[in-house]
Amino acid sequence: MILCGCAVRNPPPVVDIYQRDEQGTRVTSGSHRVQRGETLYSIAWRYGWDYRSLARTNGIGAPYTIYPGQVISFGGASATETTPERRTASSSSSSAGSRAASSGSSTASRSSSPPAPPKTSSPASTGPVPWQWPADGKLLERYSTAAGGRRGIAIGGREGSPVRAAAAGRVVYRGSGLTGYGNLLIIKHNDRWLSAYAHNKKLLVKEGDQVSAGEEIATMGASGTLHTQLHFEIRKDGQPVDPLTLLPRKS
Repeated sequence: MILCGCAVRNPPPVVDIYQRDEQGTRVTSGSHRVQRGETLYSIAWRYGWDYRSLARTNGIGAPYTIYPGQVISFGGASATETTPERRTASSSSSSAGSRAASSGSSTASRSSSPPAPPKTSSPASTGPVPWQWPADGKLLERYSTAAGGRRGIAIGGREGSPVRAAAAGRVVYRGSGLTGYGNLLIIKHNDRWLSAYAHNKKLLVKEGDQVSAGEEIATMGASGTLHTQLHFEIRKDGQPVDPLTLLPRKS
């Protein structure tokens, strides 16, 4: 997903690590203009949405590509603003489509095939994920649903120590554009589960990379925070889940 920097229009409150404004609820008003480095996954993460729901709301199909200047709506109406580049491409496609339509017969229009049935997700694409700890350090802070509470866990460690993928998946965001997260990675594990790794010193993987469980993806740091730590989150259908209920118990 190649994106560009643009201003935010009618911005809803920004949701950060501690959910100070939204307390974990989904933002349902306003809109967001895509900025450089963002993906649909990072925007959904920021505003408390499941990426699939946000895509449907805005008429965005898989693989969920978004464009410079595109406006993402949170109020239910599909956003139509795009970049000049995309408008040009769309115009060309539209013209080609119009020419093709005009050359076709009315009989062909009447005999069009019925719409395909909706796709269903396989158990593998929605089922449970075999989680493992993303770092070896001491648990510093637990998940909390209280106002101002952390929507993940904080794990301590030394600067530069390994941060590992908590399960196999694909990197869907790499950057520092989410308030309070510093250098951040988001991994998609299947259609329902995502995990995030924040405050890293160095990011070792790129967007689109497939990673295996336990693979080193970053080094621990203090970006976006005062002390060296890993902030680790898990979300199911866009909503935060307490990682300690899913991670194996430490002996």
